[in-house]
Amino acid sequence: MDLISTTDTLAAACARLARHPFVTVDTEFLRETTFFARLCLIQMAGPDEAVLVDPLAPDIDLAPFFALMTNEAVVKVFHSARQDVEIIWQRGHVIPAPLFDTQVAAMVCGYGDSVSYEQLTNDLAHQRIDKSSRFTDWSQRPLDNQQLLYAESDVTHLRTIYGALSDDLARSGRLGWLDEEMAILTSPDTYELKPEDAWQRLRGRVRKSREVAVLIEVAGWRENEARTRDVPRSRVMKDDGLADIAVHAPRSAEALGRLRSIPNGFERSRAGTEILAAVERGLARDPATLPQLERPRGRNGGGAVLELLKVLLKSVAETARVAPKILATVDDLEAIVADDDADVPALQGWRRGLFGEQALKLKHGRLAIAVEGNRVILIER
Repeated sequence: MDLISTTDTLAAACARLARHPFVTVDTEFLRETTFFARLCLIQMAGPDEAVLVDPLAPDIDLAPFFALMTNEAVVKVFHSARQDVEIIWQRGHVIPAPLFDTQVAAMVCGYGDSVSYEQLTNDLAHQRIDKSSRFTDWSQRPLDNQQLLYAESDVTHLRTIYGALSDDLARSGRLGWLDEEMAILTSPDTYELKPEDAWQRLRGRVRKSREVAVLIEVAGWRENEARTRDVPRSRVMKDDGLADIAVHAPRSAEALGRLRSIPNGFERSRAGTEILAAVERGLARDPATLPQLERPRGRNGGGAVLELLKVLLKSVAETARVAPKILATVDDLEAIVADDDADVPALQGWRRGLFGEQALKLKHGRLAIAVEGNRVILIER
């Protein structure tokens, strides 16, 4: 199979694929040495053909691909779509829609949490994937035939998987259960990397308002620096360094240099000067404007209630033949323990009817859990 390397050939292929109701899509990329992922290969397939596109080809314009991604008449099918959609958003500033994620669909169809493409290929396409090209450096050219066949299989088997999952969802009346997840995946907000939110990655490392204030500033500085230099965050400063600075709030080069997580000489660099300025900005923040850290949940017996809700979740998920993660997360369960009106997906829409109402009944003693044989049963009280 040849790689598409010209704009005209790409446009012709996209025009053919646009005649069909769906197209399966995958991408190969590298991000080990950069902040933004480097798009190295695009794979697409319709019902009767598959194409591989070389985004590294000189002078190729990906506009026809981006136009296909936004064609409302064609469903774009991905497996575990988030990283692929993020790259498409960064390169073309478009979001593929309508979108169907087979990993999410498989969770609704009872294949477990975060089911792999390999498992679905085995179970639904009855094929085995050759793993020998899994760790290919996709930026190298030329790609050999074995690598191209591996890349092609990522979208050809996906056609069969999509058909099987779509049929299953239609039979069970659960197609609408995907709407919320697809709305998240197709929202630009999901992929906007806001420096002011970068501290959230490390929120578990701080406890006090002052520490939060400093962390917001230094994490934002690192995010901007990594983006500007197009290098991984850890190349600018490791997480341990940011956390230490947030906790100790050094106000001089000497104090910064004394932190064990800071490399020797960093305090005398340009970056060291900018970090100290970020610390000062954090300390100057008004505490009333700072985000509030969530208090630990589960006290005064809440821990036991949480464990009961986990048992209920597993039981309901098994009965409904869905993955527990699609019904509720541990964070959802903790929120329900703390508040009957918690703003969590488990207490909204179809999830509330299937699990949320049961969870509230259990919390308030109107539902009991018992064991009959080797089976968990629920008893209304």
